[in-house]
Amino acid sequence: MEESKHLENLQEIRSIMERSSRFLSLSGLSGIVAGITALVGATIAYFRIESYFQTEGGSYREMRDLESDLLIIAGIVLVAALGFAYFFTARKAKKAGEVVWNKAAKKLIVNLAVPLCTGGLVVLILLEDGKIGYIAPFTLVFYGLACINASNQTVRDIYYLGLTNVILGIFGLIFIGQGLLFWTLGFGFAHILYGTLMYFKYDRKS
Repeated sequence: MEESKHLENLQEIRSIMERSSRFLSLSGLSGIVAGITALVGATIAYFRIESYFQTEGGSYREMRDLESDLLIIAGIVLVAALGFAYFFTARKAKKAGEVVWNKAAKKLIVNLAVPLCTGGLVVLILLEDGKIGYIAPFTLVFYGLACINASNQTVRDIYYLGLTNVILGIFGLIFIGQGLLFWTLGFGFAHILYGTLMYFKYDRKS
């Protein structure tokens, strides 16, 4: 009886230490909604690209207009995904009686920010050079590296989400011209898949 009590105390101490060092309030629903948002954005981007190639010629100005439109679409998708991620994560944290913006969350943001900011600079350089075909694969690679880098600060599933995106990004670099397809698989379907797994694995328990 006493041994069982000691075991429970140890498990509780371990749980407290884990909560203080890792951000565990990340919601699976945020991944699902981010994936759906990415699919909507990818669909709009696809039709915009199709309309560009259907026009006769495709001048330099039209190419720049296409790049601007794709950046706007990507920006809207990013803002929407981040907004929904914060909403669902904050709701989960509140339900569990935890604070969203704690020490673990700050470490998580820093670990995500370094690869993402680096990737953002690379994308801007590629855009300036007109290498639009490389943008989608590189966003997948750097986003995947960001997830892998941040996985030690949150649930382990994020590591595998990151690895999936890195692999898809590499395939996108091999098959240049199919970047939007791999981008859709990575940011869209992979997010929905992992978000669903995380929801049933973690959210339903809380």
